[in-house]
Amino acid sequence: MNGKFVPVMKNYMEDIVDDLMIPILKSMEACSCDRCSFDIKAITLNSLPAKYIVTKKGKFYTKLESLQNQFEVDTIAAIAKAAEIVARFPRHDDEGH
Repeated sequence: MNGKFVPVMKNYMEDIVDDLMIPILKSMEACSCDRCSFDIKAITLNSLPAKYIVTKKGKFYTKLESLQNQFEVDTIAAIAKAAEIVARFPRHDDEGH
């Protein structure tokens, strides 16, 4: 590569939700099939403020790791709330789960 900056925009909250969601769903004994997982993630991300970053393609967000702790508590609560909503109104039965 010629070193030219190739910007990539990303909602950093997606990474935080991805990192936290599986352990939380396991601890809640919530369904983690693909459909329920996607529904939980969508509800969670819609309830949290987006944290967009622009970074060089393929570069790690080491600078943002310090911000992760600030968002984790709110994210954990949002995931748990979304899992409860999906548990009450699961849509995986629509797909023969």
